[in-house]
Amino acid sequence: MADNPEGSSNSRPDVTVGGGGGRGTPPPTEVWVPKFNPWLIAVVVAMAAFMEVLDTSIANVALPYMAGSLGASNDQSTWVLTSYLVSNAIVLPISGWFATRFGRKRFFMMCLTIFTVSSLLCGFAPSLGTLLFFRVLQGAGGGGLQPNAQAILADTFPPEKRGLAFSVYGITAIFAPAIGPTLGGWITDNYTWRWIFFINLPVGILALFLVNHLVEDPPWIRRAAGAGVKIDYIGVSLLALGVGALQIMLDKGQEDDWFGSHFIVTLAIIASVCLVSLVIWEWFQKHPIIEVRLFKNLNFLGANAMMLLLGMMLFSSLVLMPLFLQTLLGYPSELAGFVLSGGSVVLLVLTPVTGVLSAKFQARHLVAFGWAALSVGMYFSTQRLDLQISFGSASLLRIIQVFGLAFLFVPINLVAYVGMPLEKSSSISGLINFMRNIGSSIGTSMVTTLIARRAQVHQIYLAAHTGPGQPTFTQAVAGLTARLTAAGVQADLAAQKAYGMVYQALIGQATTLAYLDTFGILAVGAAIMFVLSFALRKNELGGGRVAME
Repeated sequence: MADNPEGSSNSRPDVTVGGGGGRGTPPPTEVWVPKFNPWLIAVVVAMAAFMEVLDTSIANVALPYMAGSLGASNDQSTWVLTSYLVSNAIVLPISGWFATRFGRKRFFMMCLTIFTVSSLLCGFAPSLGTLLFFRVLQGAGGGGLQPNAQAILADTFPPEKRGLAFSVYGITAIFAPAIGPTLGGWITDNYTWRWIFFINLPVGILALFLVNHLVEDPPWIRRAAGAGVKIDYIGVSLLALGVGALQIMLDKGQEDDWFGSHFIVTLAIIASVCLVSLVIWEWFQKHPIIEVRLFKNLNFLGANAMMLLLGMMLFSSLVLMPLFLQTLLGYPSELAGFVLSGGSVVLLVLTPVTGVLSAKFQARHLVAFGWAALSVGMYFSTQRLDLQISFGSASLLRIIQVFGLAFLFVPINLVAYVGMPLEKSSSISGLINFMRNIGSSIGTSMVTTLIARRAQVHQIYLAAHTGPGQPTFTQAVAGLTARLTAAGVQADLAAQKAYGMVYQALIGQATTLAYLDTFGILAVGAAIMFVLSFALRKNELGGGRVAME
């Protein structure tokens, strides 16, 4: 692995500020290339990020086992997920500030060390309380891995190769949560839930060694590191309270009947007041912990809005299919996970293809195609999902659902970076990853709420058509009673069982209709994003500027 020559083809083109991404005149363009092969660096940082993203979903299926092992209830065990997501969400948007304060490489290694050590401690946790504490530490360490991995890729590769580099990171962001439940179920069934955390150790140690030897900070990061920037305690406090309250509200809302609960209402007020105050406070700070002024760039604002919805779509579909198969069709968790595997393979194959296409086609055109394909996939689900669907059909349906996602992650990230200052790459990646993570929480809460509420609506409607005065209902009960009687069941008991069977069928039909409604809403959301895609500004292919129309 020889050093790249000074005049390498990897030298940077001009990068300018677009739409108010920073103050004043941008600094002169700097030519910098890493000492080692950029693709080797990409694999190393993506490996670390993959491990962290995997932990957002791998523990889901193991919660009942954790509860039983640690003497906790199932409701208490859900805090294993919530505690991780809260601390993770708090660190994500301020990771750019930390990278500037300590240096990106040093901060990345600090996060990787905290994540790896806390994973070991989670595996040895003797009680739920200690497990939750170590999960908070793990989430805090993991919160700095995703955005800094993406920022490292953004600075390591020239703009014309950035799309393909982002596709490597996209595999971690999209593929990892998709395989998490399957892998978690397999580990839990064959070993113990503690190995869900122990598997992070060899990967973390190897990644830490390679990052130390291969990754280096570009000159604009080295100049800013340790510049004596003061900690914005008010901003940090507002962020922690606001994001923490929002994350807990999203996680516990459906369980506590949303705004019918004083607890949820209190969280909503705290989140609203703190987050609005945070934006106002940070806007006027000389050294903000969150670069809210970046949102003056309309491309960046649009990219964040789309990344929020992308997170919602990804995790919504990730929740919907396994939940449908397990609750209505009786699939075990491992088999339900295998239904998702075909879609995961498609994402694994197509995401690098999107990286190649991003060098040949406008990012906004790829984004538009992705939203259109996603809308069609979600609408197709409303036509094909039913209680007689086979394993093969469900697997094919999953592939159709996620096809469009492969064409969204890379170009949306490209849109976020075009025309932005080099020194803002850490802040950009922190904010856009934060939006995706919040979107995943919103999406999960939204679909569980929609299914519960729409199932009630359909149940009421169907119940109105099931009664003694309804010929179809009467015939169904009579037919079931006759069959049960012929099978040797006493007449009175047969009639009771027949009514029970009809009621169960009604519940199944009402719940299925609720799933179809939810997929329909997702299809409409994707269609709206398809239209808004054309409002994004054109980017010059293979360059860092935003093309002026």
